[in-house]
Amino acid sequence: MSKKAFLFPGQGSQYVGMAKDLFDNSAEAKEMVLTADDALGIPLSYIMFNGPVDELRQTGYTQPAIFLHSVILASLIRTVSPEGAAGHSLGEYSALVSAGAIQFYEAIKLVRARGKAMQQSGVENPGTMAAVIGLEPGKVDEICAVASSAGIVQCANFNSPGQVVISGSVEGVHKAMELCKANGAKLVKELVVSGAFHSPLMQSAKNKLKAALEDTNFYDARFPVYANVTASPVTGKEEIKKMLYEQLTSPVRWDNTIRNMINDGMDEFYEIGPGKVLQGLLKRINPDVTCYTIDKYSDVEKYL
Repeated sequence: MSKKAFLFPGQGSQYVGMAKDLFDNSAEAKEMVLTADDALGIPLSYIMFNGPVDELRQTGYTQPAIFLHSVILASLIRTVSPEGAAGHSLGEYSALVSAGAIQFYEAIKLVRARGKAMQQSGVENPGTMAAVIGLEPGKVDEICAVASSAGIVQCANFNSPGQVVISGSVEGVHKAMELCKANGAKLVKELVVSGAFHSPLMQSAKNKLKAALEDTNFYDARFPVYANVTASPVTGKEEIKKMLYEQLTSPVRWDNTIRNMINDGMDEFYEIGPGKVLQGLLKRINPDVTCYTIDKYSDVEKYL
């Protein structure tokens, strides 16, 4: 018997028109969208369906948009029972809702608060991020330590073998980019982001998130959710809350997360939400496991 696992994407997977076909074809999806608009007091669905893309790209909108799209899909494919889940950064919130650790109505408000806090942090403490392809993670870590003399910089995402994202101050990241190139990286590319996510520059967002987490009811998860911070499964509500708090300034250990899930017997993955970013990473981590992407209503129909 194959063991199924859900994967939920993070920021960067959004697109104009997302979840519109779900809204049009499913009464349940429609209700969830209207509930989200109501809970947040903003026209989130209008921005998701119609754009403009620049508005959808603002972290305060992007995060609840991707979360909403993902959670609707997960609730529609009820016939698939996962034995574990994980989400990339923001996606961890979608994973926790799928595991019953946070209720949807509270979670959408929490995600919106997180997005706004991260956006604000990016304004107060401007920074940047860069993707580094073709260097060992340990090497990138060493380079960041050396480049820290120029400014804050650390590894932010360990995405797949040879794909690491670094984050920090503009000076620190630029210095690390130079050193990565000098050390033989195949590709070093600065990312278009509104802040230095998963770095110490997110500390003010972390403080705001702490208050939002305290205002949210958490429950023990029905199945393990693998935390970004440790790449290990968690089910206890206090531990879950702690992991979400730590996550904002800690690296996302995605490569290890997927390896741990596979070691725990999971071999049939479902990427639930906009885009196919995680399927691409999964293939690079282990090409032997199956992955289905669930993004559109047509993807959902066979599981209804």
